[in-house]
Amino acid sequence: MERGDFDALSALWLDDEISCVHPGWPVLSGRGEVLRSYALIMSHTDYIQFFLTDTKVSVIGDTALVTCTENILSGGPAEDGGELGPLVGQLVVATNVFRRTSEGWRLWSHHGSPVLADSDEEEEEGTD
Repeated sequence: MERGDFDALSALWLDDEISCVHPGWPVLSGRGEVLRSYALIMSHTDYIQFFLTDTKVSVIGDTALVTCTENILSGGPAEDGGELGPLVGQLVVATNVFRRTSEGWRLWSHHGSPVLADSDEEEEEGTD
């Protein structure tokens, strides 16, 4: 994703029934729908970088569950002829389910949810 390599990203996913939920999106089902979503995101993102924290891995047989916090820094197209649009940070908690295949581990399902942080204003209202 960071390299913008759609073919490499596509190769990570299983060929059969898969699902994906991007933060704020509905459930996407099937390889075509899921990969179209990534193509759309990649075509509108000039820069993206992931810093993964709180990573936990559990493997049972041929299935692996990976949870983490994705600290995402991204930028869209530049405004007024600049090289890169404004950078935006976002926290997403992610759950990824992998299956072991003869070609190695492949992604079966990804679910990302935004982390909703309290604003300073909300914290002040709760303080007496």
